[in-house]
Amino acid sequence: MAADPRRAVPRTDTVLDDPRLAGYPRERARDFARAELDRVRRGELAAGDVVEAVARRFRLSRGVINATGVVLHTNLGRAALSAAAIDAIVAAAGYTDVELDLATGRRARRGRDALDALAGAVAEAGAVHLLNNGAAALVLAATGLAAGREIVVSRGELVEIGDGFRLPDLLASTGARLREVGTTNRTALADYERALGPQTGFILKVHPSNFYQRGFVSSVPVAALAGLGVPLVVDIGSGLLRPDPLLPDEPDAATVLRAGADLVTSSGDKLLGGPQAGLLLGRADLVETLRRHPLARALRVDKLTLAAFAATLLGPETPTWRALRADPQELRRRVTALQREAGGAGEVVDTVAVVGGGGAPEVELPSVALALPAVLAQPLRLGEPAVVGRVERDRLLLDLRCVPEESDKAVALAIRQCS
Repeated sequence: MAADPRRAVPRTDTVLDDPRLAGYPRERARDFARAELDRVRRGELAAGDVVEAVARRFRLSRGVINATGVVLHTNLGRAALSAAAIDAIVAAAGYTDVELDLATGRRARRGRDALDALAGAVAEAGAVHLLNNGAAALVLAATGLAAGREIVVSRGELVEIGDGFRLPDLLASTGARLREVGTTNRTALADYERALGPQTGFILKVHPSNFYQRGFVSSVPVAALAGLGVPLVVDIGSGLLRPDPLLPDEPDAATVLRAGADLVTSSGDKLLGGPQAGLLLGRADLVETLRRHPLARALRVDKLTLAAFAATLLGPETPTWRALRADPQELRRRVTALQREAGGAGEVVDTVAVVGGGGAPEVELPSVALALPAVLAQPLRLGEPAVVGRVERDRLLLDLRCVPEESDKAVALAIRQCS
């Protein structure tokens, strides 16, 4: 007869006495151990892996090395923060002057450094405000300007923004009604004009940043919509503040405001390269109305975000900026050195990196990667440090575009340990 697998299940105290669990709260570890031992009894976990499974439950989010070639990888937290932003977060982690004027000892405008930095970066905006993400900025605009009224929007711009969240559902949740105009592929100025009336809260124009339409398509430019006599809100998506020659088709806040938009909404953790945040920029009266709305309190950002955001705008080039502009020849040099450092493993290959984060879907960035057997993908992800690449055609590609050069040796060591 086969041995009963339950005989191999270790005792709870044996698990807790393992040196790998030293330093963890014993009562909490006991709860975790019992849960993992139940998994062993169900055949879901090997008995020898219990201690590591318990330890893993105590670990916080792990930092990873992004070797995917996706600059703004949503699953990896989008933009990597600059050293200046990280230092600012550490400084703000304790008590901070987030709402205090140190000169007078009196209460001050919350987040004034971040707001002043944003206003200075987009002089075209009459006023600016920060919220906790891009969707929050749009929700506040819809609630404050169109609750119980209509938002006029092109059918071709009713996008899904990720993880199943769809723009129509998001806007409808605010109490506004959507007045859809045009068709999926073509919308004309006359479509908007016919839809306007006493119930119009505002016109919404959305940049469909995560897809691109070709062929028999047309849309109405911001300048034409700005002349229709109702507020115009433009969601530019990725947080580009000024034009960038590398991303010619990506709208930017300064240009859209000059074209006549009353409000611009966007994210702060994409092309801007900062922490997760939502940007509201535009007419001073509209921004102030939204800032004073009760919902704004629920959507405001914390002191750490304010500190990191200000440092992002006032500090040096961000990791996002550098990754987008990495020189392919320099990447080839680094990948070749990586292969050598990793004991000659893999093959140096040309590849293509992308912007990611729902931005610039048509932009391809020539890049270079180290191609390894696909079976190394999981061991590298689970290693220390965790190295995340991408698997294409049964090969694991490690693209160094988003990897700081000082991390190259760590990547090489990880490869050697897994090979």
